[in-house]
Amino acid sequence: MSNIDLINKLHQEGALDFDEFKRLLKTFDQNDFDYAKKIAAKITEQIFKNKIYIRGLIEISSYCKNDCYYCGLRRSNKLALRYRLNLEEILLCCKEGYRLGFRTFVLQGGEDEYYQDERMVEIIEKIKELYPDCAITLSLGEKSKETYQKYFNAGADRYLLRHETYNREHYYQLHPHEMSFDNRIDCLLNLKAIGFQTGCGFMVGSYHQDIDCLVNDLLFIKELKPEMVGIGPYLVHQNTPFKNQPNGDLKLTLFLLSLIRIMTKDVLLPATTALATLDSNGRLEGINHGCNVVMPNLSPQEVRKKYSLYDGKAASGQEASEGLKELIDTLKTAGYEVVYERGDYCKFDYEG
Repeated sequence: MSNIDLINKLHQEGALDFDEFKRLLKTFDQNDFDYAKKIAAKITEQIFKNKIYIRGLIEISSYCKNDCYYCGLRRSNKLALRYRLNLEEILLCCKEGYRLGFRTFVLQGGEDEYYQDERMVEIIEKIKELYPDCAITLSLGEKSKETYQKYFNAGADRYLLRHETYNREHYYQLHPHEMSFDNRIDCLLNLKAIGFQTGCGFMVGSYHQDIDCLVNDLLFIKELKPEMVGIGPYLVHQNTPFKNQPNGDLKLTLFLLSLIRIMTKDVLLPATTALATLDSNGRLEGINHGCNVVMPNLSPQEVRKKYSLYDGKAASGQEASEGLKELIDTLKTAGYEVVYERGDYCKFDYEG
């Protein structure tokens, strides 16, 4: 069976086995790459037409209790510039975003213990009170099931938690042993059980990652059935133990985006900031390979550079709310329509 046959099988059946995925990732060539892109674009167009959903990203804190080896916000990075936004500052971001037309706010931050349950619930409830027609997505890391339930009851709609890797050994090559692979996976299962539209994902090209790791990630996505998947290239931060490692590969990332679209069909798939950071055309390339969500930055301008997950993070121009018109024009020129609606996940019937 050729790689083209494998891509067709994935399209028709929505799954490959471990060995089939491994062969495809290990041996794909330019022809396979282009074919996967074509099929992914066809699926995206049939389900979503030419719509690209827009979300307003608010990075609420650069403090983090964790010490992940790859992340610039890790607690051991004494050179990191720390900040946190209070309720009033977050609401100002939402006010500006609402004025610009955003109807989804994504609150993202390190695992900052300042945001105890009561404080976070107040933030969620206040946003919902002021903007009842808006969706709230949270990306705040690992919490207890009880805490997730409080967030959900307060009005949060979606939760993004990258699993990072579905390989136990690899997980502990990226994280200290005080963290738990099992807990990370349990968190995702808890989010699904509570009723969140749930997002998982991973970095492409992280240290010690091999083809088997990537295959396990794809199989886990198939098993979890998330409503959202966030993947992007691994990017180095100079103040981490992995400072001498290479960045992830753009072409492999794009191929994986295509495969995820072909496998999952109707998932919400962001074109990440990491793509735009690695390559000036990366975001548009992601969209051409099946992505259908973009998230311009609504955070106060004075803190954007402080949220430094990796070196050179794109935080201006089309990555920022100030560059919204430019972003819309770029996507329009490429044949896409930016839509401001909430864009909630709903199960689509796909006939390919």
